[in-house]
Amino acid sequence: QVQLVESGGGLVQAGASLRLSCSVSGRNFGRFAMGWFRQVPGKEREFVASISWSGDKPEYADSLKGRFTISRADAKNAISLQMNSLKPEDTGVYYCSAAVGRGPYSSDYDYAYWGQGTQVTVSS
Repeated sequence: QVQLVESGGGLVQAGASLRLSCSVSGRNFGRFAMGWFRQVPGKEREFVASISWSGDKPEYADSLKGRFTISRADAKNAISLQMNSLKPEDTGVYYCSAAVGRGPYSSDYDYAYWGQGTQVTVSS
């Protein structure tokens, strides 16, 4: 099985930056497309970013382009999400996910494995 563990969340002020990391267990990490989603209570889970298993095809939610960057490091079995110029509306629980396929995928229905999530809170 694949296990995902997120880290790097926290409480920051608007305009600050955070870098989230996701550690992935398993020797087949290179065959999974990876994604980041976020969710706040009472709302549907929202797509943030995804990257193909080759690591050269990133995809982002339109509203986040230019501020968020997803990257992949197969040798370290990890992906990252660099978040810049954070806004209060970026607050939420951020989940790392893995999908069987090349990707990228923007729908949460394509992802079979999920981490526990890490809280990101942006104050104004």
